[in-house]
Amino acid sequence: MQLQKHQMKDNTIFWQSLKMIVIMSFLWSYQYSYAQNQRPKVGLVLSGGGAKGFAHIGVLKVLEQAGVKIDYIGGTSMGSVVGGLYASGYNAQQIDSIFKSTDFDELIKDFIPRSSKTFYEKKNDELYAVTLPFRKFRIGLPLALSKGLYNYNLLTKLTHHVRNINDFSKLPIPFVCVGTDVETGKEVLFKGGYLPQAILFPTLFMPVEIDHKLIVDGGVSNNYPVEEVRRMGADIIIGVDVQDDLKGRRALTDATKIFTQISNLQMIEKMQAKKNLTDIYIKPDIEKYGVVSFDEGRAIIKKGEEAAFAVYEKFKALAAVQNNDTKQEAKPINESICIASIQINHLKNYTYDYVIGKLGFRGGSQITFTDLNLGINKLNATQNFSDINYKIHQTSDGQNELIMELKENRVKTFLKFGMHYDGLYKSGLLLNLTQKKLLFKNDVASIDVILGDNFRYNFDYYIDNGFYWSFGVKSKYNVFNRNVYSDFKENNFLQFEGLRSLNIDFSSLSNQIYVQTVFAQQFLLGIGAEFDHLKISSNNLDNNAQIIEKNEFASGYLALKFDNFDNKYFPKKGFYFSSDFQTYLYSSTLKTNFKPFSILKVDFGIARSFHKKTTLTVQADAGLSIGERQTAAFDFVFGGYGFNPTKNIKPFYGYDFLSVSGNSYIKATVTMDYEIFKKNHLNFSANFANIENNLFEKVNWISRSKYSGYALGYGIETVIGPIEIKQTYSPETGKGYTWFAVGFWF
Repeated sequence: MQLQKHQMKDNTIFWQSLKMIVIMSFLWSYQYSYAQNQRPKVGLVLSGGGAKGFAHIGVLKVLEQAGVKIDYIGGTSMGSVVGGLYASGYNAQQIDSIFKSTDFDELIKDFIPRSSKTFYEKKNDELYAVTLPFRKFRIGLPLALSKGLYNYNLLTKLTHHVRNINDFSKLPIPFVCVGTDVETGKEVLFKGGYLPQAILFPTLFMPVEIDHKLIVDGGVSNNYPVEEVRRMGADIIIGVDVQDDLKGRRALTDATKIFTQISNLQMIEKMQAKKNLTDIYIKPDIEKYGVVSFDEGRAIIKKGEEAAFAVYEKFKALAAVQNNDTKQEAKPINESICIASIQINHLKNYTYDYVIGKLGFRGGSQITFTDLNLGINKLNATQNFSDINYKIHQTSDGQNELIMELKENRVKTFLKFGMHYDGLYKSGLLLNLTQKKLLFKNDVASIDVILGDNFRYNFDYYIDNGFYWSFGVKSKYNVFNRNVYSDFKENNFLQFEGLRSLNIDFSSLSNQIYVQTVFAQQFLLGIGAEFDHLKISSNNLDNNAQIIEKNEFASGYLALKFDNFDNKYFPKKGFYFSSDFQTYLYSSTLKTNFKPFSILKVDFGIARSFHKKTTLTVQADAGLSIGERQTAAFDFVFGGYGFNPTKNIKPFYGYDFLSVSGNSYIKATVTMDYEIFKKNHLNFSANFANIENNLFEKVNWISRSKYSGYALGYGIETVIGPIEIKQTYSPETGKGYTWFAVGFWF
């Protein structure tokens, strides 16, 4: 038995040595047969394979180390991305750095930063757990996981230096890549065009329309374009194959793996012939990794290097034949660009100004690629366009023109759903109907109906005019019931002698009409009029005093907002500022005796991360009533946690809901958050406040806080919103409260 093993080992060594001798002889024959001014042309073939394509980078690094010059490149899917960047002039180390610095989780999901969204879109994205298109009375599903804009933005920046090369044979290294026409199933060969569009990685993204063809991943039709590279003129082919081999029945444990196996059958059958056309065939040992193992990128690159080093002597022999002294120099990455003009195709339902307003810049602007990405993300965040194609074209006079081809989303109606629980409003199921292009261009109408312990609704109609003044109408009905307990005389709900608690029924109906605009690309300025119907009653008062407050008010307001927090509930970075000045001009009960008064509110916060997992957030806010106080209806009321602040009712750690009130206050909150593992947060908070009537008329309004509270909490980010539990305590009362909140706040 041992003799047999030794014989097999000797045979293996013999055949490997024979193969090496044949290849080396082949290479040296080139050196002999070519004239001094000639050398063999080397082609590189990079297969598709998703995240496994990271191995291509490792192979490129070893090729450069050996001194091999690549004359032609062909790639499919991830192979076209790596190959396209290399062909455009980047060296292997640069590509390695680019891929390692890219967040592929965000790339696959087409992540849109919160800072890229308008205030309207931020509000919408932080309410609903599920959004479904609704067309012809049928609920639909998205066409793909994402549009691929994150990837397209990145590739546009990286290939900006070759934006005017429409013939890929004119790139620093001639290049070809493969796509598939999804309608015919036939392969589409890209020898020219706009490079970022051609090498887009569309496996998980929406199909790309190019030359009236709907293109998907080329791996479906030709995942290893060796024939195409040979036809380009390559004498010697180096091929890197990162495709999956066929798996045995024990490995086919679920439907996804079986589907992948079926889709691989056709390519596996073709691969033997393709391998025979490859002079140096490299198959990295990456079987344990999957097509979406992007978090294992470093390990996969290392496997590519190992596979390339196994044939390093062949590389060195080839380099000796090439006699190449030049190296692939590092290509500088452009960070800014001047956009001389912006061209947008005709749109039926949206105006040119609307699109420009979302982009955030006009023609003649000097912008960075970050600015460009921000503008494209803002346009994408509207969900008004099913396809956003753009390219930067250099005109005959050397100016950069941004050419945009937008395809309007045919779906105008959406159904949205959310859910929430907190200690004040209790349980609530949110049902939303959103209709775009209801009456005019650029408009959107939305109605929220909240079913549960407290019925509520929100209606919003908005016409977005981009840089110019936009117009809106809002209506909001809010109601809750709460037993109010207090040891504090300042509580204005408990002005009735002999009562230590009240069962409060609170309801308000607010209607607004407003105009607003964005300036400096960040600040929202709004001016409007508001009409309020307010009713506060209690069923444990005698019949003559059941109504505590029933009144109608008319007011005008001015608001200024800024918000670039990266996350509303668990921010890691950013700053926000909000101020609101509202003047009440009319009261239905006081009428001629009513004297106008105003309320000023200011709120700001800042979040900074010390390292990847620890974040400090500091918030401060204040409010005061200006003028003669004629009603307690608009007093500030503190207590509880987990509910969406409404009117002047605000959360405060350490106190029960609606515990403390006054017509003026100042408050500060400090939170230290530690993300113990992904989307799981342990945090500690402390808040301090002074609140009473006419607080700011006193000299010592900020000297020492009268109210304080502390909270230890645990929170999880989920698809339905944050799930949080808070244990709070106040040293003034010696009491503690436990608050539990589920879902986005509404």
